[in-house]
Amino acid sequence: MFENQTFETILQRMLDRIPDDIDKREGSIIYDALAPAAMELAQMYAELDVVLRLAFGETSTGEYLDKRTADFGVYRKQATASIRKGVFTDGNNAPFNIPIGSRFRLNDIVYVATEKITDGQFRMQAETLGSIGNQDFGSLLPIEPIEGLGTATLANVLIPGEDEENDESLRKRFMQKVREPGTSGNAADYRRWATEVTGVGAAKVTPLWNGPGTVKVTIVNTDMRPATNELVAQVQEYIEQVRPIGAAVTVASAIGKAIDVSANVVLASGYTLQNVQDAFAASLDEYFREIAFSMTYVSYAKIGTLLLNTPGVIDYSGLIVNGGTANVVLQDEEVPVRGGVSISV
Repeated sequence: MFENQTFETILQRMLDRIPDDIDKREGSIIYDALAPAAMELAQMYAELDVVLRLAFGETSTGEYLDKRTADFGVYRKQATASIRKGVFTDGNNAPFNIPIGSRFRLNDIVYVATEKITDGQFRMQAETLGSIGNQDFGSLLPIEPIEGLGTATLANVLIPGEDEENDESLRKRFMQKVREPGTSGNAADYRRWATEVTGVGAAKVTPLWNGPGTVKVTIVNTDMRPATNELVAQVQEYIEQVRPIGAAVTVASAIGKAIDVSANVVLASGYTLQNVQDAFAASLDEYFREIAFSMTYVSYAKIGTLLLNTPGVIDYSGLIVNGGTANVVLQDEEVPVRGGVSISV
């Protein structure tokens, strides 16, 4: 808004107010007296432009976005700890029960046993917050010796740990709140309630899905992939606390629709087939995240464009998506997930 208020413009405007019979050339007393003030005013306008951008939800960032969204009851999701399944055996390879509170290390992350699932299996919570706790699998080392313990293995991710919500995700929820206001349990309310739960990336609401008074909420995780049973249970519990009396709510995970892609490519000099395949797979993942719950099909042409834009690809032929050369239809509760990717020359 203030991009025209430059040092030169401001200084010239100030000099124009000085009578012409006074020396106003660069290096004159008048010029040297006005120039520092013009510079400070130009800096002020630049900072005022920043303040103006920080005042609106569409352009604000960081703590100022937090303040803006808080006015409407929308708060940034904080980082959460990963909940994993730990599997333990004794020296005879039989299930072994460890004491609650036992701590184990895998690489740089410490996990603590918080709850017994069944004999030899425990819920393990990462002590470090964020998605880093989701990444590693394998043998756990006890922080303190546990008599009788044979093996300790870190297995499935039960509830993914989440990093602090980024600006774009918070902005999206904020815009959803102000542009689709909830009223007495309408679809916008259920969508907002579901996405308020940490770990939920998006939600689709189906009113009257099983008759009058029924609502179905289908969710995906923050990677826009099917949610775990534990995350579904968390969303179900939260919605039950805030929904209107009388509504029968069912929360379910989206169904992953595997998308298999194969093609032949012409490689550019200096690139390997593995480089191209890895980059193309990453592009597919990003595309699938973008269209989850927003598109009813996976575009064959878009996948071709992604392949052609992959570094190292000069041209391609024989592109096959899920066994054909047409768009892949997505059902209401389906989201695309990458299946097999086979690139050859």
